[in-house]
Amino acid sequence: MADFVIIGGGIYGCTVAWELARRGADVHLLEAKTIASGASGGLGKRGVRANGRDLRELPFMRLAYEQWETLHEQIDGETGYERLGHLLLIEREADYASAAAHAWLQEQQGIPTRLIAADELHEIEPYLSEQVIAALYCPQDGVADHTQTTKSMAKAAQKHGAIIQENTIVTGLERQGNKVTAVLAQTKNAEIRIPVHKHVFLLSNSHALKFIQEQFGITLPVWSMLPQVIRTATVNPVPVKHLIGHANRTLAIKPLANNEVMISGGWHGRQNPETGQAETVPEQVEGNRAEAVAVYPILADVPIIEAAADRSEVLSADGIPIIDTLSAAENMIIAVGWSGHGWAIAPAVGKVMAEWALSNSKPSLLKPFCYKRFART
Repeated sequence: MADFVIIGGGIYGCTVAWELARRGADVHLLEAKTIASGASGGLGKRGVRANGRDLRELPFMRLAYEQWETLHEQIDGETGYERLGHLLLIEREADYASAAAHAWLQEQQGIPTRLIAADELHEIEPYLSEQVIAALYCPQDGVADHTQTTKSMAKAAQKHGAIIQENTIVTGLERQGNKVTAVLAQTKNAEIRIPVHKHVFLLSNSHALKFIQEQFGITLPVWSMLPQVIRTATVNPVPVKHLIGHANRTLAIKPLANNEVMISGGWHGRQNPETGQAETVPEQVEGNRAEAVAVYPILADVPIIEAAADRSEVLSADGIPIIDTLSAAENMIIAVGWSGHGWAIAPAVGKVMAEWALSNSKPSLLKPFCYKRFART
């Protein structure tokens, strides 16, 4: 028997495991493949970004700012975190007109933000196109190595006694009334049953949608997609100094090691109908590249050395996650639908979810993320 059984070995599963285990709880984490094999791993880095984020997530981002700088010390493992600052670029007058209001809103939520004009912007990002007229600047934003961080978090959880079992596919749940009493799973060699003393966490992202439908007949307003990531060859001089977003282009850019550049921001791959494998789509790769070149013309002749779309992500209907329990399983906490930007707030949300399970009292910070927000009242 385990006090807490966690389904999913991404950043959320590993963070909750660490937060619970370091408080002395008995934790058992089950991962269908390997740690960081899903959206919490893969090519490049992930943004630790508040700039342009949904208002409902900003309280968690404010808390996460405090955690990221020392997280590597807390877990005694590498995270690859760098505080680069984020620039949300503005090219259109219509976007500039609303920028000051967005800066004010973020400041009110404890997110240092200011609107910077063209002269200052082109001084700190000299390779930008002259078409970029301003930017919203969040100096405390940055990047982290998602694969490295997730694996470090898993090791930290294990050091505190958490059991992490990879290559173990969760197949079902046993319930008594509205409580989950055991988790059923399949390893390479055997079927296993893990009794649950307190809570189950369903944090398996793309797996969760189908699993909840099968187990409870409940539909969640989320769906899966395959986000695309591009890595360029080395660029000399390196043209990108900050984490970059854009007010109207489908674009995100990050500097990587060795003067390489990561290009992403909302372009998608597909599942090959014949092989069933995830793959990039040439038109999507070229479209993403063209957006980057429009903003950084210096990238026009830089070769792409890698493009990937092999890490499924889950989007929600309103762009923020569902973090809640269901009436059919009141001791199972679900978190799904991160919409491609759940990474930055993971340390803060994971901590709050662990505290919820330990206290049996749902924190008020999670109220905006309830499942019932989608229901008619």
